[in-house]
Amino acid sequence: MKIECIKEHLEEALNKSSKIAGKNTTLPVLTGLYFNAHQNSLSIKATNLDLGISINLPIKVIEPGNVVIPAQIISSFISSLTKDRNISISTKGQILEVKTPTTKTNIKTLPGEDFPVIPELDDDKIFLLQARDLVFGLKSVIYAAAIGSMKPELSSILITHNEEFLIFTATDSFRLAEKKIRTKKAPNFKQILLPQKNAIEVIRIFDRGDEEISIAVEEHQIAMRSGNTYLTSRIVDGNFPDYKQIIPKKIKTKAVALKQDLINSLKTTMIFSDNFNQLTLSLFPKAKRFEIESKNANVGESTQSIDAVLEGEDLSININHRYFTDCFQSISTDSVSLEFEGQARPVIVRGVGDTSFLYLVMPMNQS
Repeated sequence: MKIECIKEHLEEALNKSSKIAGKNTTLPVLTGLYFNAHQNSLSIKATNLDLGISINLPIKVIEPGNVVIPAQIISSFISSLTKDRNISISTKGQILEVKTPTTKTNIKTLPGEDFPVIPELDDDKIFLLQARDLVFGLKSVIYAAAIGSMKPELSSILITHNEEFLIFTATDSFRLAEKKIRTKKAPNFKQILLPQKNAIEVIRIFDRGDEEISIAVEEHQIAMRSGNTYLTSRIVDGNFPDYKQIIPKKIKTKAVALKQDLINSLKTTMIFSDNFNQLTLSLFPKAKRFEIESKNANVGESTQSIDAVLEGEDLSININHRYFTDCFQSISTDSVSLEFEGQARPVIVRGVGDTSFLYLVMPMNQS
């Protein structure tokens, strides 16, 4: 193999693909990137058997061929070339030779015959979605998914749809986030359970894109194609909790406050929270008083008063401040509504006037 390419184009492709290469030392080939040069195109592939990526670059092919290169080595090396724009890459036996106007480097290659095939899904089953909508939907809920859960469905993002919306949902059983993204056409799948760690990579790879993504779904795989990038991910076979039944139906107490006022007050009260991250929300609508209180036997205590419009019954509820504050990143409106059905029921958090996002926080045991 012998090729010539532009450094910045190669570097961008390596940055996307190298982080997907596996860390599995029992299968060394998974730690590499598969380069295949043919017909003035370079295909760069990586997989960890859970995720797979293929990126095609236009290049000058002098001699076609293929090779597997250690992902971290080639990615770090190309990124370090700050002065060079043109790169020549060739293979000599088990060595990859990289030349630029200022450097010549040899890198040992990996055996390539066992590199796994990245599955190609049926393009007849695709639906189209703007990259920014996919990324926005995932970002809006991903923090609510469980990390390393024994239940794979809780460590996943649920993607479903109705006639108007694509619906992204995540829960770790302590809180739940749901985001609706309007679609022009309903997709043809029933549901997708995308592993949380794979969703992180989907966000990273497509975050800056403004183009459409072609998405195909089969029984155990989802594939996404945009521009020169093709990404596949395993999807979880499981049953996501029937969360609709836990959404409070009868609201007894409600508060509307400025989001920034809440954030500022929480920054203070969190300093004094205990080892369980507990804080207390106390609402007294008749007295027009809304307070956030935290106590720590080793540090002290703090009570913050919040300007808010209150209605309904008096109520006091304990919640985990980390779960409570996570959702504000997904709320774009200036004002936030907090809705309560009772002390033992979840708190509903929404942006005022925004019906596309719903967040639930389970209460902690009352002390």
